[in-house]
Amino acid sequence: MNTMFTLIIVVQVLSALAIIGLVLIQHGKGADMGAAFGSGASGSLFGASGSSNFLSKSTGVAAAIFFCATLALAFIGNSRHAAVSGGVMERLPVPSAPASQAPVNNAPTQAPAANNAPFEGAGQASQIPK
Repeated sequence: MNTMFTLIIVVQVLSALAIIGLVLIQHGKGADMGAAFGSGASGSLFGASGSSNFLSKSTGVAAAIFFCATLALAFIGNSRHAAVSGGVMERLPVPSAPASQAPVNNAPTQAPAANNAPFEGAGQASQIPK
């Protein structure tokens, strides 16, 4: 299963590089105007029709391969972790408390003072006149 996953990643990266290269090779819409006035397109590698048809079809094929590889990676990645339930934090070991410590009592030992003086460090809230 790991070999298949690696193979699909390689296919996806190669198809992505092919898409990038094919898009950069293609001419824009403004380049067709020069070909209409006899810029020597009939002597090119792809014939008189130009390279637009071949390059656009090649880009479409590379995009379809990229799309299929992406779906395959999503399927393999989803089925790979289907047996695992829960998150990463649930698989951590639970630390045990040392026996020498006494349990912590959160009950207050003294009642708070009942004075109306503002406590220190209150900032500007204690400076508001009454």
